[in-house]
Amino acid sequence: MPQEPLQHRCSFCKRVITVHDQYDMPIYDPSTGFAICKSCVREINHFLDEHDQANAQAGHHDFSERLGELLAKNKPHKIKEYLDEYIINQDHAKKILSVAVYNHYKRMKYGFEHEGDADIEKSNVIMLGPSGCGKTALLSHLSHLLDIPFAVTDASSLTEAGFVGADVEVAVRNLYYAADKDIEKAEHGIIYLDEFDKIARKSGANNSITADPGHEGVQQSLLKMLEGSVVEFTSRGQRKHPEAPTIKVDTKNILFIVGGAFVGIDEVVEKRLHKGGTIGFGAEVQGEEEKPDFDELISQVRPEDLMEYGIIPEIIGRLPVICTLETLDEDALLRILTEPKNAPVKQYEKLLAMDGVTLTFEEDALRAVAKKAIERKTGARSLKGIIEDVMLDIMFDIPRSDAPRKVTITEACINEGASPKIEPLEGTE
Repeated sequence: MPQEPLQHRCSFCKRVITVHDQYDMPIYDPSTGFAICKSCVREINHFLDEHDQANAQAGHHDFSERLGELLAKNKPHKIKEYLDEYIINQDHAKKILSVAVYNHYKRMKYGFEHEGDADIEKSNVIMLGPSGCGKTALLSHLSHLLDIPFAVTDASSLTEAGFVGADVEVAVRNLYYAADKDIEKAEHGIIYLDEFDKIARKSGANNSITADPGHEGVQQSLLKMLEGSVVEFTSRGQRKHPEAPTIKVDTKNILFIVGGAFVGIDEVVEKRLHKGGTIGFGAEVQGEEEKPDFDELISQVRPEDLMEYGIIPEIIGRLPVICTLETLDEDALLRILTEPKNAPVKQYEKLLAMDGVTLTFEEDALRAVAKKAIERKTGARSLKGIIEDVMLDIMFDIPRSDAPRKVTITEACINEGASPKIEPLEGTE
């Protein structure tokens, strides 16, 4: 005798569902008697899609409204004035970045207001400058001013898909977490790819036929992302596999800035500038004193120099803005120690003032700190570390007493490890 087909009543529409085969089976929980038919599943799915779309449109509308205010408050000259408060020198780089960021958000506003028109292309930026000259600091303060998510990713850690290492999607994932997992905020942020020169092709303009997992393959993988595409990635700690839930972020309105020291790029520029004029009887002989310095050469970098260095032409086409930074000399480092709002010396003065201590650095001591940073070839990056080494014992011992005191850091403290001068403040003995 044939078995009667199973029947369930949908908990939503109350329709009786007759199950003829396993493919017709509704969602059913025998322990609770809950059932839902395919029609209701489709309706719910359609409702969720409409809800998500409405939220996305509302989010874009909110950001579009905010864009007008953001652009009104942050004209290029205003952006540069703000950066001047924190970054010493690099005036040319500040101007380039101020204009690039302002134009990027104008492009975005145009896209919101003229949907369907031809898009204005993105102006991603490539920054070149020696280590410790302020590349990351510039961008960090820029993102703080604009109140947008900012994420730094080390490009040298990225590898082509299929090799051991981090996929290029990691850069977008880092921005997603910098935006507190808000996809809409992340889609209007800034990604900085540091150490970008480390993924230049090893063989420069003449490509090698051997596998190059950390170099050209990574550049090829970055192409779509730089131009604007939907990037799919798993949450932190999850391995990629077909069943892993993914997060999707559109990079169309993300500003990409890549940077690095590009060690040796000055030689590439010099070779181009003097090509054909340094050999033979008619060649002009240059004395050693006439040789252009690093800053003069790097300021003349062109796309063809970057190709010669090992950046593929397709990438260069997506990085139309070239921003170069100058080397920081002793005087510049001295100003960095004391002038910016967040200068290292000001930070330590505030910390010790909380213990009733007045901190003073003699000028010779500050110059000694700057000279040490130049010797280490680390630029401004190591200034705070050098001072921290000198201040360690003082910051350890000062809290033992509440008596107001004056601490003076001398040149001997920096160069010879001498103890700072500690004396009671006048009128407090």
